[in-house]
Amino acid sequence: MAVETTKRTMTLNLTDAEMQVLEALSAQKDLSKTAVIRQALRLYQLVDHRLASGEKLFFEDEAKRQKELMMI
Repeated sequence: MAVETTKRTMTLNLTDAEMQVLEALSAQKDLSKTAVIRQALRLYQLVDHRLASGEKLFFEDEAKRQKELMMI
């Protein structure tokens, strides 16, 4: 059985710098701006959930042997 998803519309006001980032990511990933925003929301939700569960977020650069802890 198919689940019906209702889509809703909203207006999003971005600064010029934010819009440039969104347009660059859209072109780089070959996605619509809406798809980039949707992916960003899913990622933020995942990160927020895992941080709330006590996990930590960090990036590791093995070549430079550096680790950076991210605080959100």
